[in-house]
Amino acid sequence: MSLDFAPHTAYVFMLVFSRIGTMIMLMPALGEVSVSSRIRLTFALVMTAVMMPLVQSEYGAMSPNLPSVAWAIISEMLVGFFIGTMSRLIMSGLQVAGTIIAFQTGLAFAQNVDPTQGVQSALVGSFLSMLAVTMIFATDLHFLLIGAMRDSYVLFHPGDVLPLGDIVETAINIVAGSFRLGVQVASPFLVFGLIFYLALGILSKLMPQVQIFFVAMPANILIGFALLSVLMGGLMTWFLTYFEETITLFLA
Repeated sequence: MSLDFAPHTAYVFMLVFSRIGTMIMLMPALGEVSVSSRIRLTFALVMTAVMMPLVQSEYGAMSPNLPSVAWAIISEMLVGFFIGTMSRLIMSGLQVAGTIIAFQTGLAFAQNVDPTQGVQSALVGSFLSMLAVTMIFATDLHFLLIGAMRDSYVLFHPGDVLPLGDIVETAINIVAGSFRLGVQVASPFLVFGLIFYLALGILSKLMPQVQIFFVAMPANILIGFALLSVLMGGLMTWFLTYFEETITLFLA
């Protein structure tokens, strides 16, 4: 019984895992840092085994020398790093929004570790990030991420030169779009903060003997929570729409 196919199969599996595994480790929802690395690794291996029969024909013969093999692996990892990082950057828009909301509602000092980003951030930003991950699964948008893994072989064919110009332009557009999304999501609270603190300034001039800001702080937090609860549905719908439109860029 001949096993001549084994080296080429192992070679293709290694390349597919390099791309798919890198994406999964970086993508939101599928690769959260709060999830055990063993679970993410297992999921990456399973996705590689599922995806390999679909993309095996995209790869040519195994290179006979080590530098070519190393470059093939690095190229696959770069593609996975680009798509995974771009999808992760979409979540940063909620961090911007959460930080702005926290400042406007007097909760800027309430911070904890954001399980979706792995860094310390405002409590409102952590809540929005976790809610976004939940909504991605609830609305089945995680299937777009899986579709982006498959269609990455159409956009970035194995062995082709990476279009660095297009990659840089896409990265700039996504960073700018995520920041714009964060400001837009927090825009009602910017208006609220402007009006609220303007009113406090006028009251402090009318009644200088009263510590207006200390008296109004509980009202600021209460109104901020009420405004957040009323607008939560619209804000998350806005984010999910942007998330879907951005991930669609990586679908063929």
